[in-house]
Amino acid sequence: MQMVDTLVIGGGIAGLSLAARCVKHGSVVVLEAESAFGYHSSGRSVAHAHFGLGDDVIRALTALSMERLAEVPEDGSPPAGVVHPSLHIASADDLDALDELEAQHRRFATNFYRIGGIEAQDMVPVLTDWSVNEAVLDYAALKLDADVMLQGHIRAVRSGGGQMHCSSQVKAIVCSNGGWVVETTSESYRAARIVNAAGAWADVIADMAGVSQIKLEPRRRTVISFDGPSGQDISNWPFIKTVGEGFYMLPEGAGRLLASSMDATPCEPCDAAPEELDIATAAHRVEEGTTLEIRRIHHSWAGLRSFARDERPVVGFAPDAPGFFWFAGQGGFGLQTSPALADLGEHLLFGTPLPEEFAGFGLSPELLSPDRLRA
Repeated sequence: MQMVDTLVIGGGIAGLSLAARCVKHGSVVVLEAESAFGYHSSGRSVAHAHFGLGDDVIRALTALSMERLAEVPEDGSPPAGVVHPSLHIASADDLDALDELEAQHRRFATNFYRIGGIEAQDMVPVLTDWSVNEAVLDYAALKLDADVMLQGHIRAVRSGGGQMHCSSQVKAIVCSNGGWVVETTSESYRAARIVNAAGAWADVIADMAGVSQIKLEPRRRTVISFDGPSGQDISNWPFIKTVGEGFYMLPEGAGRLLASSMDATPCEPCDAAPEELDIATAAHRVEEGTTLEIRRIHHSWAGLRSFARDERPVVGFAPDAPGFFWFAGQGGFGLQTSPALADLGEHLLFGTPLPEEFAGFGLSPELLSPDRLRA
């Protein structure tokens, strides 16, 4: 049996970002059930960081993370994100929602402008008069590279002496003598603390450990790829997202576009696959809001995004199980909030100082604590 200070269950952006902090405080082992890190949600995200997701808490976590996501690492490796504008479009019926989004951009002093429909159509000529009455154009949004982010954390864990194991599924967890004994398909561990970063499977891990669930809901989202308009250069198009029900769309490269209807279909934890209805809905939404005709879908995929009932992340020790640490429920914003959430996780696990900016944005650990879900 291997002894370890911190055992991290889950090798997506949540588990890896926090594991990269944990190696500064003792021995660490990361366990991933799949054959590769970031196999599920992290590796299937369109990965565009912007302020059009979540509530005030999610947007504050995003604001705390954006600058670091754009930094060039000291080792000269590529940054996690590069500037790529986002265009949040609103029909005449959705201008109240656009007003609220504009207020959020102003709160975080991002480089944005409120523009009219004609200006938006000048940028993206396929948008229709119906789909865009006005828009918010954010020049500070980032296109994230999920693989660069994951590999950076993997290097940090390994350089800090941590161990990482794929194809290592957890089979049993027992609380024993003030610690935790974890059995996997290949090894046994005794850990002082467990970090439950298992994404859609986080409640399954809690069940194994005899810990009360937080009732996460995995939701499937589908993305399609198709050809852009013939004869048009789409490489400089922004990330386009409706503020209400509709779609998002962005350049993929090679003259193709990615799009989603922003579906959020509740489902069981699984290796998500796109369903025909979701593919058709995504194509229909794009055709409804633009002049595009999607004649062929080159490829499609689906991923799971996991949410607590208030759609905020869950970060903190389980109230009914000392040493069992929740780091889950990062929804569709896990990549863009990962630096700030890792700050909070490290603070709660090891007592490190929390950046002053947290208080400045009105953020406190209690807002994300699992205690809030006990009622």
